[in-house]
Amino acid sequence: MNQSKIKLYNTLSRKKEEFTPINELEVRMYTCGPTVYNYTHIGNLRSYIFADILCRTLKYSGLKVKQVINITDIGHLSSDADSGDDKMTKGLLREGKELSLKNMRELAEFYTESFKEDLKILNVEKPNGMYFASDYIKEDIDLIKKLEKKGYTYKTSDGIYFNISKMSDYGILSGGKKNWNKEGARIAENSEKKNPEDFALWKFNNEIGFKSPFGKGFPGWHIECSAMSMKFLGEQFDIHTGGIDLIPIHHTNEIAQSECATGKKPFVKFWMHSEHVDTGGERMAKSVGNFLKIQSLIEKGINPITYRFWLLMANYRTKVNFVWEALEGAETALKRLYRLYLNLGEEVGDINKNYQKKFKECLKDDLDTSKALALLWDLLKDLPADKESEKILNKDKKATILDFDKVLGLGFLNLKEEDIPKKITKLAEERELARKNKDWNTADEIREKISEMGYDTDDTSSGPRIRKV
Repeated sequence: MNQSKIKLYNTLSRKKEEFTPINELEVRMYTCGPTVYNYTHIGNLRSYIFADILCRTLKYSGLKVKQVINITDIGHLSSDADSGDDKMTKGLLREGKELSLKNMRELAEFYTESFKEDLKILNVEKPNGMYFASDYIKEDIDLIKKLEKKGYTYKTSDGIYFNISKMSDYGILSGGKKNWNKEGARIAENSEKKNPEDFALWKFNNEIGFKSPFGKGFPGWHIECSAMSMKFLGEQFDIHTGGIDLIPIHHTNEIAQSECATGKKPFVKFWMHSEHVDTGGERMAKSVGNFLKIQSLIEKGINPITYRFWLLMANYRTKVNFVWEALEGAETALKRLYRLYLNLGEEVGDINKNYQKKFKECLKDDLDTSKALALLWDLLKDLPADKESEKILNKDKKATILDFDKVLGLGFLNLKEEDIPKKITKLAEERELARKNKDWNTADEIREKISEMGYDTDDTSSGPRIRKV
């Protein structure tokens, strides 16, 4: 794939643009990670599946990718007005643990391991680095000092704040200042702020927190991402991803503090965001308690990869409505895909260049996974020109599907036929004997019995093929 032809939607320009990395040898990418005070819900996990598809596409195109994910374990307050409880504090209180930095880290490590397991279950490839925010307090302080020296900060009774009036294009990610504050009342709780949208760089806390030149406390949520991304990726890098809910405040403030501190524009070349997963017309969120975990799917007997497959049926910028019926329908479709793939046999041939070219065209158009999946179905249904070419075509289909799956991540490589219980195999043999004797009534009765036991039989030229329904 020619990387100069890949077009990605850039939230900053609000249009699709041709993507070329700053350094042609490596794409540097930062993905906003979870605040680990609770389990990660499947709505939040959409942004990591999206980022994974993006990473896989760039690698598929021949580029090297350096991806970093942060783990927010401090400083994320429950209110966008930089007030309320720290979310990690809420987690400790919920679990009846004493408020201390040690307990806060232990809580973070527990939920981070759960998050990592979720990513593994969903076939999300490991990033180059995943780092706890609490390990980079020095970097936060250094960045705040730069802003302080340049006159962008001021002090109130509860912290150090960034003065947005000092930045002429503040809010550019959301379409500019005039469209920025749609929820002004919600973020203007602090009467000491010079501007309602001014945000905290450091919050004071005399009971628990980290020592700093400004006073004991915690870094602001936004400064953590700027400090960590610049540490690992440089003062300017290629792509920053996250959920769409991060645009108006978190990512807007990242841009403001980063560009003002370094004097470099742009901080990030491409800002990319995935849409919400709704439940009953509401965005899934831990704060309102309407969230589902990966374990929720497993408890329903649904393969979690089905959720990945279901999300790929829509563009990452399309809001999706989660209902169990839709997921169950997706699982039926995925099982059919798996069955068609297994029916191709064991040999792996050569990648079909025509289908590969079409697949790349889908990806080049802003990661159009819905068209890519439609192409996968077309490939499986593509019939051979004659009987003699069937075996060759099937093994080439298999190679092409495995090539597609380098991006789709649906797990075709590790698929294998399930072990069929001996009693089912014996019934199938009895049915086959009845068919040879043209005892169709007995054959039908045995087939019905096999079906009742959760299996199906397909009659092929090489004999019966048994599969679990």
